[in-house]
Amino acid sequence: MSEFVASETLSKARSYEERMEAFIDKNDRPIFHLTPRVGWMNDPNGFTYYAGEYHLFYQYSPYTITWAPMHWGHAVSKDLLSWKHLACALAPDMPYDKLGGCFSGSAIELPDGRMLLMYTGAGQHGKHEDGSPIEHQTQCLAIGDGKDFQKYEGNPVIDGSSLPEGSSYAQFRDPKIWREDDGTYRAVLASLGPDESGQIVLYRSNDAFCWEFDHVVSRNAGRYGIMWECPDLFSLDGKDVLLVSPQDMLTQGHEFHSGNGTLSIVGHIDQDTGELVEETLSCIDHGTDFYATQTLLAPDGRRIMVAWMQNWDAIAGSIPETRWFGQMATPRELSVRDGRLYQWPIRELDGLRRNEVSHTNVAVSRDPIALEGVSGRVIDVQVDVCAAAEDDPYKEFIIFFAQNDRFHSSLRYRPAHGTLEMSRVHAGSRRAYVHHRKCDVPGAPTKISFRMVLDKYSVEVFINGGVQAMTMTIPTDLSADAITFSCKGNAVFDVRKFDLADPRG
Repeated sequence: MSEFVASETLSKARSYEERMEAFIDKNDRPIFHLTPRVGWMNDPNGFTYYAGEYHLFYQYSPYTITWAPMHWGHAVSKDLLSWKHLACALAPDMPYDKLGGCFSGSAIELPDGRMLLMYTGAGQHGKHEDGSPIEHQTQCLAIGDGKDFQKYEGNPVIDGSSLPEGSSYAQFRDPKIWREDDGTYRAVLASLGPDESGQIVLYRSNDAFCWEFDHVVSRNAGRYGIMWECPDLFSLDGKDVLLVSPQDMLTQGHEFHSGNGTLSIVGHIDQDTGELVEETLSCIDHGTDFYATQTLLAPDGRRIMVAWMQNWDAIAGSIPETRWFGQMATPRELSVRDGRLYQWPIRELDGLRRNEVSHTNVAVSRDPIALEGVSGRVIDVQVDVCAAAEDDPYKEFIIFFAQNDRFHSSLRYRPAHGTLEMSRVHAGSRRAYVHHRKCDVPGAPTKISFRMVLDKYSVEVFINGGVQAMTMTIPTDLSADAITFSCKGNAVFDVRKFDLADPRG
């Protein structure tokens, strides 16, 4: 790589973020969820392991806590919990990315040790009759040393001309790149197909710089939303898995909700056509705030997933009086069992546990009860529930958290209906966006377990060992830290609660 010289646009962003970061107290941030250095954050990008550290880039607007032309923010970590911000990696400073910015993408290490970023450039391609710009999304490269990145002189390396006839040039983005065992490269991308519905396409390259279209991997065909974003394709536990984030979904029972969601397709690649043969489809996270997943293969063989812990329809609900907006979800280890994607917080989180408090065989009925030592807003809680008697199933079990005399959020399980509901209706928001979500629990057992991870302004719940997850941000003041339990009927439960230490020291 020749000597790096930052563009005026990138230099301005780097100077601004360095100055403004000093005004943010680390205590105003969550302790182990990555937040932007300053300003706005959305999709995770370039999630990779390079030179002994995990790198996570993200869609970024340093100058405002609302969406604006996209930069790439950048952070590194040894443990995926304690993050160090690095200088802004990419800025919209070229004709092919100036209109909307440097959209989402991914990263790999090249054989010569350099890091390669592959991203979508949102540029202008002519004008409409009214003078407004025509957006053209193309795929671009930047090469660097893990800190500074030079955009490739041959950009863009992929444009829409090679897509199936009738596909959209303006809806073609989010490359996820990987290197095959034979040294060649593949990338899956999201595209709006000829039927004006999402399709996932695969490109191939011998050197990661010259690319050609190969085939369509999967087609939405109007089933789940319209456009599919942020594709990720990998093999896991003997299955092939495709993750996508559909836009503008319509509600389908309790599995898929309206708006922007997440979808896991587990199946196998047809060796003749290259298409993914679907076996099971399911929502990745049933909560209110989880979008744009991306995974990496860790050095120890784990497949680890991150996502933006937010919802496009709820971005008016930012935490008041902050200079930053957006968080990443807790990184999660993935597995496939019985044809379904399971997820669980990375094992590194266990190393933050302190001050264990346990209560066993606690009887609970209608009157809410609190347990000694079970409270907090930066905690890891395991709750295992069953009916007090096999022939007397309870009707409803409720956990209230982030609670005081005025506010609370809740987790409510109804075994007769087979549904789990997460709610922040009384969490203190003044905005009228979605405040609760439901999911169907497989088998609808009266015996159920929850793992709840709270980090100040968020809660992530993992159900029955990770067969389902629900994620939600909460705006409630941190003084609301009580947890109580209630039941319609009679149940008994066990609780193990840990405080979580600040990994930043």
